[in-house]
Amino acid sequence: MRILQLHTHYQQPGGEDQSFAAEVALLRERGHQVQALTFHNRDLEGLPPWAQATNTLWNSRVYRKVWEAMRDFRPAILHVHNTFPLASPAVVHAAKAEGVPVVITLHNYRLLCVNALFFRQRQVCEDCLGRLPWRGMVRGCYRDSRAASAVVAGMLAFHRMLGTWEKVDRFLALTEFAKSRFVAAGFPPERIVVKPNFVHPDPGPGQGRGGYALFVGRLTPEKGVETLLQAWSRLGGKVPLKVVGDGPLRPRVEAAVGRLPGLEYLGPKSPSEVQALMGEAAFLVFPSEWYEGFPRVLVEAFASGLPILVASMGSQGEIVEHGRTGLHFRPGDPEDLAEKVEWLLTHPEELKRMRREARAEFEAKYTAERNYELLMEIYRQVLEGKG
Repeated sequence: MRILQLHTHYQQPGGEDQSFAAEVALLRERGHQVQALTFHNRDLEGLPPWAQATNTLWNSRVYRKVWEAMRDFRPAILHVHNTFPLASPAVVHAAKAEGVPVVITLHNYRLLCVNALFFRQRQVCEDCLGRLPWRGMVRGCYRDSRAASAVVAGMLAFHRMLGTWEKVDRFLALTEFAKSRFVAAGFPPERIVVKPNFVHPDPGPGQGRGGYALFVGRLTPEKGVETLLQAWSRLGGKVPLKVVGDGPLRPRVEAAVGRLPGLEYLGPKSPSEVQALMGEAAFLVFPSEWYEGFPRVLVEAFASGLPILVASMGSQGEIVEHGRTGLHFRPGDPEDLAEKVEWLLTHPEELKRMRREARAEFEAKYTAERNYELLMEIYRQVLEGKG
């Protein structure tokens, strides 16, 4: 099968970039002809604001490039991972001009929310769910800028008016929870299929002998970094914590090193280095306070047989089963998080059982082979015009 995979990279490498690369590699390994059409948002740098805004709404250059790829490569399907902001949703129209079906993976909530997070002022916000996002524009939810937010809101309103999303043959949500948000916003449920992220190659289960807790992620408010640090201040050094990542709250984490016993900040690490740390960790802490899509760090932890302490909300609460593959704690509640850590420390046999269950969850749901089967079934249904 000929498949055109399209992705727009953000300024910094992230989970969406890794998911895109993994899917392209998987399809090629299985013998498919895959053309990866990639764009990078750094190309917007240096352009005047009006040009950046125009490209976000409708990028004529990208439209032409995608249309030419349709004519030259003749794909059976266009699979889109991200168009924001450089490529623009014009890519959907370029595919449809040549009669090529379109599949879009919904990595976040960009089509429903100006900042794509459903998160504002350190709490979940669904004020724009199912509505034109004028509230997000007025509040400057994207980059704390009303002007930038107006461009995003205008893009969403413009393509709703054009019926762009009605031209998409299938949307791929990463979890049932994510699907529920799009259905609540008015997207037809029969055109949304749940297909999670996966890990490939399989790193194999770790030994978990390091005796430390691990945090991996962006150091931003929505990731629950403050909750994490406050919880460890309550634990008083009962278990070491290694923090991996970078972001605006890095100074806050660095300032806590030395003040909080057992806290070690490792900075950003490569995927292979993260996997090695997971292999020896006792458990992963994931205190995120927004509606995550499907963080790769969770499935990477399962692949290592690593139980997860997770805030009981959104997709992450769905992915981690309380008492089996990890434990839930109340979002934004450092006291409850500290209590759950202490429970794990005093129940070593339960922790061992959770390690086995975490690995079993990976083998049942998140291997490359299982993901390939799901993706091929989705493509087959789209090409047969079902749903």
